[in-house]
Amino acid sequence: MCWKCDNPNGTEEEYLDGLRATIDDHGWAVQYVESDKRPFAYTVGLTRRGLPELVITGMAPRTSMRLLNSIAHMITDDGTVLAPAMHIDYQNEFLLEVVEVEHPDVHLLYATRIYGPNVRALQMVWADDHRRLPWERGWGHGRRRQPVLGMRAPIPPAA
Repeated sequence: MCWKCDNPNGTEEEYLDGLRATIDDHGWAVQYVESDKRPFAYTVGLTRRGLPELVITGMAPRTSMRLLNSIAHMITDDGTVLAPAMHIDYQNEFLLEVVEVEHPDVHLLYATRIYGPNVRALQMVWADDHRRLPWERGWGHGRRRQPVLGMRAPIPPAA
């Protein structure tokens, strides 16, 4: 399932070439980072379009890929502009809040390998089954953890 497992003698440059090919074919790739405690996924390729990369933490690979690909399509195909503190009600299944990632160069290894250290990123922070976000009292999702990789922006006042 992992590239390194399937290609034990492969080099990082060969892996990056594969990512670049996926980006050329599809506009971006989704990189999943496996971890028992802190799994996360992020896009690689939106930077080429002048957009921030997208990140989600604490979700399973397929769900992460589905959410990140859908939101990437929203911003590339539909022109949706994401901003910190924005809420997205994704198909009445997930409530997400956008948080700017403070140090994308630390978390988005392959994006920074391809595009350099000035990559920007936005995290899609998800609410639990009771629509509570991680900074709200009572947030919980079993044993799953959801590290938030930036500071939450103030919610703009209602117009």
